[in-house]
Order: sequence, then C-alpha cells, then structure tokens
Amino acid sequence: MVYFKVAACAFLAAGLTTAWQPSTGAFTSRNSLAIRTNGVQQRSTLSMVVTDPTSTSPMGGGGMFTASNSESRRVVPDDVRGRPVMKVVYVVLESQYQSSLTAAVKRINAGSDNMAVECVGYLLEELRGDEAYAQFKKDVEEANIFIGSLIFVQELAEKVVEVVQDNRERLDAVLVFPSMPEVMRLNKVGSFTMKNLGQSKSVVADFMKKKKQEDGSSFEEGMLKLLRTLPKVLKFLPSDKAADARTFMMSFQYWLGGSPENIESLLIMVGQDYVKEITDGMVGKEKMKAVEPVLLPDKAIWHPVAPSIVFENPEKYFEWYNTEFCPDAGIDVKTAPTVGIILQKSHINTKDDTHYVSLISELESRGSRVVAIYSGGLDFSGPVEEYFYDASGKAIVDTVINLTGFALVGGPASQDHKKAAQVLKKLNRPYMCAVPLVFQSFEEWQSSELGLHPIQVALQVSLPEIDGAIEPIIYAGREGATGRTVPLADRVNLLADRSLKWASLRTKPKSEKKIAITIFSFPPDKGNVGTAAYLDVFNSIKAVLGQLRSEGYDVGNAPDDKEAIMKSIMDDPEAKIASPDLNIAYRMSTEEYYELTPYATDLEENWGPAPGNLNSDGQNLVVYGKQFGNVFIGVQPSFGYEGDPMRLLFAKSASPHHGFAAYYTFLEKVFKADAVLHFGTHGSLEFMPGKQVGMSGTCYPDRLINTLPSAYLYAANNPSEATIAKRRSYSATVSYLTPPAENAGLYKGLKELKELISSYQGLRENESRGPAIINSIIGVAYTVNLDKDVDLPNMESYSAKDDTLENRDTIAGQIYSQIMQIESRLLPCGLHTVGVPPTAEEAIATLVNIAQLDRPEESIEGLPRVIASSIGREINEIYRGNNKGVLADVELNEKIVQASRAAVRDLVEQSTGSDGRVKEVTTFFDDLGGMFGKMMGQKRPWTKAIIDAGFPDVNEDRLGPVFTYIEFCLKQVVADNELGGIMELLNGEFLMPAPGGDPIRNPDVLPTGRNMHALDPSSIPTAAAVEVSEQVVRKLLEKLKDENDGLYPESIAFTLWGTDNIKTYGESLAQVLALVGVRPVSDSLGRVNKVELIPLETLGRPRIDVVVSCSGVFRDLFINQMNLMDRGIKLAAEADEPDSMNFIRKHAKEQAKELNVSLREAACRVFSNSAGSYSANVGLAIENGGWEDEGQLQEQFLTRKGFAFNADKPGMMEQQAELFKSALKNVDVTFQNLDSSEISITDVSHYYDSDPTKVVQSLRTDGKKPLSMMADTTTANAQVRSLSETVRLDARTKLLNPKFYEGMLSTGYEGVREITKRLRNTMGWSATAGEVDNFVFEDANSVFIEDEAMQKRLLDTNPNAFRDMVTTFLEANGRGYWDTSDDNIERLQELYAEVEDRIEGI
Repeated sequence: MVYFKVAACAFLAAGLTTAWQPSTGAFTSRNSLAIRTNGVQQRSTLSMVVTDPTSTSPMGGGGMFTASNSESRRVVPDDVRGRPVMKVVYVVLESQYQSSLTAAVKRINAGSDNMAVECVGYLLEELRGDEAYAQFKKDVEEANIFIGSLIFVQELAEKVVEVVQDNRERLDAVLVFPSMPEVMRLNKVGSFTMKNLGQSKSVVADFMKKKKQEDGSSFEEGMLKLLRTLPKVLKFLPSDKAADARTFMMSFQYWLGGSPENIESLLIMVGQDYVKEITDGMVGKEKMKAVEPVLLPDKAIWHPVAPSIVFENPEKYFEWYNTEFCPDAGIDVKTAPTVGIILQKSHINTKDDTHYVSLISELESRGSRVVAIYSGGLDFSGPVEEYFYDASGKAIVDTVINLTGFALVGGPASQDHKKAAQVLKKLNRPYMCAVPLVFQSFEEWQSSELGLHPIQVALQVSLPEIDGAIEPIIYAGREGATGRTVPLADRVNLLADRSLKWASLRTKPKSEKKIAITIFSFPPDKGNVGTAAYLDVFNSIKAVLGQLRSEGYDVGNAPDDKEAIMKSIMDDPEAKIASPDLNIAYRMSTEEYYELTPYATDLEENWGPAPGNLNSDGQNLVVYGKQFGNVFIGVQPSFGYEGDPMRLLFAKSASPHHGFAAYYTFLEKVFKADAVLHFGTHGSLEFMPGKQVGMSGTCYPDRLINTLPSAYLYAANNPSEATIAKRRSYSATVSYLTPPAENAGLYKGLKELKELISSYQGLRENESRGPAIINSIIGVAYTVNLDKDVDLPNMESYSAKDDTLENRDTIAGQIYSQIMQIESRLLPCGLHTVGVPPTAEEAIATLVNIAQLDRPEESIEGLPRVIASSIGREINEIYRGNNKGVLADVELNEKIVQASRAAVRDLVEQSTGSDGRVKEVTTFFDDLGGMFGKMMGQKRPWTKAIIDAGFPDVNEDRLGPVFTYIEFCLKQVVADNELGGIMELLNGEFLMPAPGGDPIRNPDVLPTGRNMHALDPSSIPTAAAVEVSEQVVRKLLEKLKDENDGLYPESIAFTLWGTDNIKTYGESLAQVLALVGVRPVSDSLGRVNKVELIPLETLGRPRIDVVVSCSGVFRDLFINQMNLMDRGIKLAAEADEPDSMNFIRKHAKEQAKELNVSLREAACRVFSNSAGSYSANVGLAIENGGWEDEGQLQEQFLTRKGFAFNADKPGMMEQQAELFKSALKNVDVTFQNLDSSEISITDVSHYYDSDPTKVVQSLRTDGKKPLSMMADTTTANAQVRSLSETVRLDARTKLLNPKFYEGMLSTGYEGVREITKRLRNTMGWSATAGEVDNFVFEDANSVFIEDEAMQKRLLDTNPNAFRDMVTTFLEANGRGYWDTSDDNIERLQELYAEVEDRIEGI
C-alpha cells in the first residue's frame, strides 16, 4: 500500500513539537507584547521567556546521550476496575509528545468504562544505552500497541526494527508515522501495511504519483493532500481494507493534531477496533465514534494576540496589525523595520508556541513589525511568496528568520536547494535560520563542549546553509521535566538584535552607514599586516573603497593608492621616521574597557587584569588602524600565544586576551559599526574557544561579534574554514578566487635536462651520440639533485657506451618523467585582487586541468582519454607507463598534454578580446556558422589543434561533451561578482549560495563572490570517492610492500582535513575505511551512515590498522563521519579473524591487556582536538620561533590531538593520551593527502602541524622513524610519493622557481611575505619529519641571499618579512636542519643586524 519512499519528510508535517497547553488562557499573558511606560517604549523580555536554565548544570561529561529516563514517561492506571488493560509503547524523536500522551492516558483511565491504558515512552537517543534498550525490548514484548514517529537515525532505527519486527505479528497494531522506510514498513493496522502498498498497484500510490506530475508536489506534500482527499480515495478500496486504511490515516491526523484530546481519540479508536480483549469486552456496547480533528489552514499568517488565530489573507492581517495592534504597541508603522518569520504549524496546532511568542515580543518591543507565517507541509516557498510581498509585488520584509531550523523547501530529507535560493534571491533580504534544540535539553547543550547534537547539525545547519541561510543561533529547546518548548532569553535577545541590525543595512542611508574593514596580521609582525591566503589585501581594499565611494558611502579622504593605504595603517604619523609601531586609531582606558565589555573579568583568569601587555601601551588598550570617513580599517589583534610559548602546550584553548576583546568592543560600541567586513582567509575570531556549533552566550566568538553583522571574504578553495566562520562567528561569507594557476615550467638545470632528453630522443640509436648525451643527462641530473628521486648510476663507474639501448632509455625515461612532473605541476602565480577576474591566458591552465578529468556522473570523458583512444591506447595504461619512466609512454603522455593545451587555447582564443580578456564567451555549439561548417566537413578549431599535434584520427563527436563543458567553465572562470557580493551584504541583500572547493574538480565553485557553503555531510564518501580511494590505497600498499620486502605495513597514521574531504567528496575518509577493510553503505534515504565488513577472502589482504588524526575543522564538520570510522574500525577489531590477517584486532588485544581496558575501548583509533580547540599549535610555535626543541613540539601534538572520539559515547571528545600513544607506537607509516594544486605542503603550516612522523619515532620501542607518504590526487594521474619526494617537488615548483617567486614579487609587499612563509613551512617539515634535503636550503640561500640584487629587492619591498627570512635560515642551521658554510652563516648574521637597523631607522 502506501510506500514512504522518502519518509523523512516530516519533522514538520508530523508535528515536531507538540507539548500541549490548555486552550483556556493560552494568550492571557500576551495582551501587550510591546510595553510602554509613560509613553516610552521599553525593551522587555516577557515572563514566559525562561531564565537561562543552563547556568548550573547537573550534566557531566558533555556527551550527547540524553540524560532523561523513560520511567518519567511511564503511566500505570491507579485502579484498573476490572477493565482490560492496553499497553502502549512509543518511540519519538524528542519529548514533546510526553505531555499530550500522558494527559490522554490519564483521561482514558479516569473516564473510560471500556479500557484502561498503561503507557511508556522512549526518546530515540535513549535507545543507545544498554539498560534503556533492554527495558524497551521488555516493554515491547508486553505491549499491545507500538507507536513510532520521526525515527531517522540509522543505527537507532535498526534497533527499533529489530525489537518491533520480532513482536510485529503478536502486536495488535503498529503505528509508525514519518520515519525511515524500513521503520515505516513495520506499520500494521488490520490488513493495512506499508509493505503491501509499496509492492503492489495501489490507488493511494497512484494518487501520490498523479499529484507529483500535476504540481511537482513532494511525497510529503502529497501525503497531506491525501489526508484532505481521503474519502475519494477510500471508496476505491475493498471495504475491510478501506476501514483499516481509514484508521491509519485518521491516526496520522490525530497525531498531527497533537493535543491530549486528539491522542485520546487515537488510542480509543485503535484500542476498541484492534485490541482483542477490549474488542471482546465491547460486544453489545456502543463504540466511540471518531471525532474529526480540527485543523488550521495549511498556510497562513499567525500572531499570538490576533482576534483570529490565523489570517489566510495578508491584507486582512495588515488591516488589523497596522491599524489596531501597532498603535497600541507604540510601533510606528511608517518607519518600523519588518521582520518576516517562518514557523512550524505543529507548534501553533498544539499551542506549544512560547518560543515564537518570545521572539515576536522582543522584536516588537524594539519597534519592529512582524509577519509570522507557517506552512502545513515542508515547502515554505509558497507562503514566502504569498505573504512577504504586498499587492503590488513589492517585498514588505527587511529580514527573514526561519525558526523551524530546516531547509526552506523539503525539510530534513528531500530538499530543493535551487528552488529555495531562487525564491530567497527574488525576495532579496538577509535570511537567517535559527535552531531550536531537538535532541538535547538546555542543560545538555550547555554542558556539551561540542554544542549542538551532530545529527541536528547535519539536518538543521548544513542543509539550510546550502539554501543560503546564515547565523544558526540556538534560541529554544525542550524543558527536561515536561518536554515543552521554551525560549532561551539571552539567545532570543541576540537573535532579535542581530536581525534588526541586518535590516538596518538595507534601510539606513549609505552615507550614514559605518563599515569596519578588519585585516589580519599573522604571525604578529609588521611585515605580516594584511595576511590573507593568496590575496593582495591592500590592492583589494583599494578596490572595495572605490566601490563604496561609487555607491555613496562616506570614505572620507581615503587614498586611491595601494601604497598610501598601507602606509596610513602601518606607520605612526607621530614618529619622525618609519615607525616599528602600527598607527593607533584609538586608546581605550581600562575603565571604559571594563564598562563596555561585560565579559572582561572572565579573561583575567588567563591574562590577569587589563590592560596586560598585548595591544597595550601600559595604561590603555590600543586599537590599530585608520579611519576614513565612515570606514574604519582595523588590524585584528593576534591570538596572544606568541608572548608565552608554554600556552601552546595547553590541550584546550583558553580565552582571547584583553586587546582582542577591546578591538571588537571598539568596533561595536565606540566606532558603532553597522557591519564588519573581515578581509581574507583568515583571522582568529572564528577559532576562539567555545562550542563547535550552536554557540552559547559564554562562547567567545559569540561574545566578541555580539550584534555586529559580519561579512567575511574567504578563499573559494577553503569551504571548511569558511563554514567555521559562518557557524561560530555568524559571518556571511563572500568567496574570492585564488590566483590563476599556471604550469610551473622549467628553469636552469631542469630546462637543460629537458633539452638534452629531446636531443637524445632523436639520436638514441646513434651509438656515438646517444651514449654521450645519456652521460650528459646523468651529470646534469646529479647537479640538480635528481639523484634523490631517480636511481641514477654511479658517475665514476658508469659509461653509457657500455650499456644497452633499453637501459639507456630507462634512465632517460625516469628522468624525463620527473622533470615533466615538475614542469606540468600547477602553481598559483601572484596574488588575487578582489574584483579582477583572470585574463584569457591565465584561464587556460585551469581549463586544461578541468578538461583532463573524467566526469562519469555527467557522461563526460576527459580530454586525454579521448585523445589516447584515437591511437588505440587507454589513458590509465599510459599514466602507469609514464610513472614507471617508460620513455615511450613519458613521450606520449607529454604529447597528449601538449595537444590538450593547444585545443583549449584555441577554444579560449575564439572569445578573447584585444585586451587579453574574455568579455563574452563565443558559444560554438549554438553557432550557426559552426553548424554549417560541420555540414561542409570543416573541423572545429580545437579538433584541428589536436590533429595538428599528431592525433589525426581523433573523434570530433566524442570531443563534443568535454568542449561544451569547457565552454561553460570558461564562462564561470572569467565571471566576477566579488565586489558585487560584498556590496550585496553591506546593503542588506540576500547573497546567492555556492559550494566552496577546488574549481578544477567542481567548477560550480565559480563564479566567486557568492555565499560559500560546504556540503551535506551525510552524502560522503560518494561512490566515486570510494572508487578513487581504493585505487590510491592499492598504489600505497604496493609501494610500501616494495620497500618492505613484500610485507604489508601493520599500522598507518592518517591525517584527515575538512577542506580536502569537501573538495574530494570524502576520498581520504574512504581511504581509511578501505585500509581497515570496511565499506560505507548508504541507508534507505541515500545517506552514508552505515558500514559493513568486507570478508577477508574478498579483501585479499590483511586489515591494516589506522590511527586517524582529524583536524579540528574536520571534527566540526564531519563528526558523523568520525562516528562512521569508529564503528568500522571496531567492527574489524571484533571480527573473529587471525592476528596475521587483522592487524587492528592484533593491536587492540595487545593494548587492551597493556591498558587494562576492554577490546572495544582499546580499538578507539579516531582522535582530534578537544571541542572548540584547533590544531596542534606546532605550526604556531614554528612560525613564531618560540620553541625550545622537537620534544616540545611532540608533546604539544600528543597533548592537543589526544582526544578520542568514541561512537559508544557520541558527542564527547575524551582525553585519551595514553591510548593515543599506545596506538601511535605501532605505526609503520604516516600518510597524508594532497588534493589540490592551489594548496600544497609548503603553502600552509597545517600539513606539518599535524604530521606525527617524529612523534611516532619517539614512541616506537625500536626508535625507528616510520616511512612518510603522500598521495597526490591533484591530477587525473593520481600518484603516491614519499614525503621527501613531495617536499622536493614543492620546492622545485615554488620556492626555487623563478616563475613563482617573480610572480609573487610582482605584487610587492605581500609577495615577500609569501616567499618567506614557504621557506619557514619548509623548515617546519624538517622539525616534524626530518624529510627536507639539505640542497633545498642551500639553493634557497643562493637565490635569495647570495644574489645581492635579489637581496636588495626583498629588503626594500618588505624589510620585516625579509628579516623573518634571514631568521629562518639562521634557525634552520642552528637547529641542525641545514649544513652550510661558515661564510654563509656569517653573511646571514651580518645581514640580520643590517635589517634590524633598517627597521629601527638607524
């Protein structure tokens, strides 16, 4: 019969919160929401807004288990009076049904002569506990009726199915309302079952299908329409089946109604018709007739004090609201902002609406109008379009707040994000999605370090973000004792304040708006002011100031020159010479600071009393920056760790320092900014201590940003940290491009090598010239240190003349393969300026790399595959030969690459103007001339280019899909909305959402200038990611076996990153599962939250143990995937398999004995930081130079990363340092992934910050250093290299490459810092892994220090950054990482003194 194929529909439809209130007096305390005293409007939080119940919490541990107990929901009749007793067991998502069910049962027990009811209820989360699960099982075994609703958590759904399925035949009825399909199939009401309806032709199913075709209804909407048209449908069914189906549908309606009266009708109806004892006892008696539930209209406007409960007509609502309510409440209809609010109908049905009333009262008490709408289904787009516009089609709201916490269209399981974004963009107002607590009480949320429950994060934070929602503020939750929904006072106040601040950005005159542009300085040094990943900060600020000026903002006398803007911020004008201090914009006395910063005393525990010594002149707190008219450009203070290296050892982060707090206090309360624009990736605000998601009023990101609307420029390739900024600092992000990627090219000896190999290819069979050239190739290869990468013959004993042609080809092929890897590697050149799209030339390299990837999901073959097939070759076979150094395959691969470049270049040139830019893309596939040309037998320009490159038989039809795609991508690459996106936010408009990630893998990231989001975490790893991961794992294990006498490694230490897994849709996550020998399984809703063991006979190798270190960002975004890994690893550990084939089990048994814990506890392998804490701070220590020795770095890593995730205690990050060490000491290999050409291992400190190579060495009993490996999936030809190979490749393509460093130097000040940063990050790898060759430092010294002209350029351009470069060289030598001549060290020491004098003005 009815098959609920996407039963997840209905958090909403099924009445998410149904705590019942008596109808009498429901509105008695709501007669005046905005209170006026002596004519003055007062801000008021009504008495029904409970005080924060979380200030003292009985909870411990901060876990996600609900602390409630089913016994509080057990009702037993006081006096049976000889009546038959019906036992009802129910399982619901949360406790809102407790009140209605308890009241209904008590009413029956008191008033019915025909039956008595025993009832017990369970919250879904309670079933995790063994005791609760055992009691649940016992209760179901004794029950007559089972009721379930909103059972959507896979592992708990399986528990429910297991218990109810065993009792289904015995139970008199099973009623399951929207839940996962396997739970829905348990339904049984007489002859009515979901299972039968799903498998056979059905009038009901036909009705649903017809509604879908007619109006695009989702399955959920169809269910609601079916309820309304039930009589028409049932007449087609046999009478007995019609009666049973009617009972089920009536039950669903009663359940939706949710009040005690409705639930009473449900229980009596089912009891008297289906429970045999009761049915038998009623022979000859009159049955209760089913009462029709009274339901509100499906969509309407609601207001708590309106004379009508709801208004279906917006004109009637405003007639009452504007003429009666607003004048009484003191709201000026003409000037008041209007906030649109989206509500859940179920709360209004059940009068469980205190949290709604609370927010409405707060908004109206601030002088705002409110339009609160609801929908009976899960698609709110209709009510938005109907009620948020006036009769002329003009939007009447200034901000929209969605209080349901769900995606705008489709709720938690079947979203239409595209439709939602289109509806919201048409409205064009800021769209906030606030979150009510569902799985936790306030106490549980407050005591949890993680904050919001991970499942709720996935459903009610991640999914609305894809619609374009901002600011997931917790505003309400359930009261533990009664299950009623109550507001949280300080959160409701914050939500009201922030929504009105966003509204004012739209309505306030631009000339009066104050904008604070916040730039970063990290590490804190004058040479680092304006730090942002790949962004030319000051040129970009110049562009933004120009745009502000052109749109009517007051930017005062802001200079229209990058250097002048820099100088105004970086030099104190009071100083007679270039000052070492930044310009001080404001001095805040300690009295003012304590008065304006309510949490200032909380910082004293870590920093002592203000002002302290950071951002302080000894008496006052100082704010650095410069004001131009109504625009302030300020420098965000640093974390504060720098002054005290020992703070880096703390496992948990402490608090911001007084200077940091004073900066944000200044912006909000002194400068009185209307909005803050955080400029570039990234600052420290979003990483301050506090909960992961779902901030409380004591979390520092929340305290610091307070009521300030925040726009945040974030690099498009970093969606994970952008998401942290969105969730923790309430920022709307604006994506910006990273610089266009170019091929690294070759230089000096590498270029000479390529020329020699080219000569050899033509003369290889010449027995005189061929061997001579090979000898020269080997000599040059040694000169450029390629002997580290290729097994070269000994120069002194080798003579090519005595060698075979085959061996000579092998030497040439292996060297050629190496230099082609260097030449073809993509590197971003220079820095990006906001609002400047790439030139046509700059777009080509990106497009070539887009073209190389197969995209099976879109039926697109990669360009190399199509070209290779034209000569009868398979591209992966060519890649394998290339990687092995087979000369013919290396040559062929290079030929294919060149053909691809030529073809893409031809396509781009068709659309390139005389200025070298693409204004409008010429679309050849719609071009009439092109069509006629094809009819005449002419080839497309790109086809000609491939033919001319030596592939005459290439199939033009097969090229069609990939070149259509490249044309689309070209449009995306050169489009630009970055300045437009910034202005949309500052003008209080809705900014369209877009995914973040790697534009090569996912061109939908482009164009930039949109509100960046991550992905639905339950969607990874995808099937494609699993397939790629299996290939990488195979290559990794093959390489490791080759290097270890054919033996498999027993344990691999893995690092998982948030951004990498977003970009690759979970490839590295899938690699962990593949090594362990488990496979991810999609559940019935398509969500990946199950794993199953791959049998050893299928796996064909041992299960490899893993120790997984997750970044803090991965922990925040993918805690459900951490659960997946932990369950998979424990599944393997508990498998009854021999130790020789299951290294997880082998090691877990050893650890269990060593640590005296259970096997399951010993098998914990998924670790990260404590909640609200990020990184190992190893990178921070190295960047600041304040570390004593490697032992300190290793201790930091173990202390900060040693928090275990345990699926048996979800939601807790428990410090398990001993278990972490015990697991690490078995590690044979450390492993990381490189997934993007834009961010490599020396571009950022993150990679070495989390590298445990030397940590493992210090823990292993044999003291042996593990192998360090890197997987490189930046191209279609995925490779596994050693870490040292990867460091060399990175150094050759970036730090030592003229194309890179000259590109950086062309941007000036910021470019010097970028070069220095890569040198320091290279040294970081020496510190954590010892895998940097001496020649890297030696060659860098030659390029930047020995060359006096280069030295002068660096010194003149950014003396502070150059000083850091000199310091890094001296430190590398002093710590034993670089062995060099005394002359070099002496020169560096002299240079350091010279630079110091220059900076100090001596």
